[in-house]
Amino acid sequence: MAGEPMNICVLGGTGFVGSALVNRLARDGHWIRVPTRNPVRGEHLRVLPTVELVTANVHDPGTLGRLVTGMDAVINLVGILNEHGRCTFRLVHAALAQKLLAALKAARVRRLLQMSALGADVGGPSRYLRSKGEAEAHIRAAAAHLDFTFFRPSVIFGPGDSLTNRFADVLRLSGGVLPLARARARFAPVYVNDVAEAFARALSDRKTHGQSYELCGPQVMTLEQLVRTTAQAAGRRCLILGLPDPIGRLQAALLGVLPGKPLTLDNFRSLTLDSVCTDPGCERLGLTPRTMAQILPSYLAPPPAPPGGFTSFGVT
Repeated sequence: MAGEPMNICVLGGTGFVGSALVNRLARDGHWIRVPTRNPVRGEHLRVLPTVELVTANVHDPGTLGRLVTGMDAVINLVGILNEHGRCTFRLVHAALAQKLLAALKAARVRRLLQMSALGADVGGPSRYLRSKGEAEAHIRAAAAHLDFTFFRPSVIFGPGDSLTNRFADVLRLSGGVLPLARARARFAPVYVNDVAEAFARALSDRKTHGQSYELCGPQVMTLEQLVRTTAQAAGRRCLILGLPDPIGRLQAALLGVLPGKPLTLDNFRSLTLDSVCTDPGCERLGLTPRTMAQILPSYLAPPPAPPGGFTSFGVT
């Protein structure tokens, strides 16, 4: 059951996971404050009657304090996969967690749901995983005045993701040929709406306080299998060239300086650790996650050819 409507501040609410979660929480009648530096990114949420979109910089402690004041719960989804200039993993993950903890304590808000990651560890192989681990450590240290819950998903897929959509685009542009680093790295891809459901179920459940939930889909697959599954759904040709690690590191170093950073050395280091669950977090929440095969065709499948087998390109 959804429980009584709550006042919730969702940091990172205009992003890929955030948009799915805000929509899910709005269905339960919660009132949701969504801060963002760029209101244009949140325009799709304005249609939801219980959502308040606020132009704000969540990294400013004073602003953060005002955002969380009066809230029943705060959800922190803010995260990056690559560093850009001063926007580092430590700043976005660990330092923001510290600022948020101070704001919550001052505002006397106890409930915090924190997006982490599988493999998050202060001793992890990448700066990304170490910074996620540092954020968890800061939050655990504040347990005396906090009812926290961690979520540690594997890779997340769904409409608008930067995973399956990117691979589908790369395969289209490359004619289906893809040199792939860490092709045997293992994942258990989880659907974005299942992740949102996990947050929604845990929100008012006291049994989730102080708990960590690993979120995985029902299938464990290698990165190569994930790409092939994406290609099949998108109707793309797929020839994967698995790269040995020395060549994969070189590829990551080269791609890491390109616009958009398709792959970085830090991404490569994260891929040395399998992203699979050792604890059935979805099952503990009473959730049955969906497979990629069930979902991918809904947003990757190519449009059907018109009668006669010809495709129109707008010529009249």
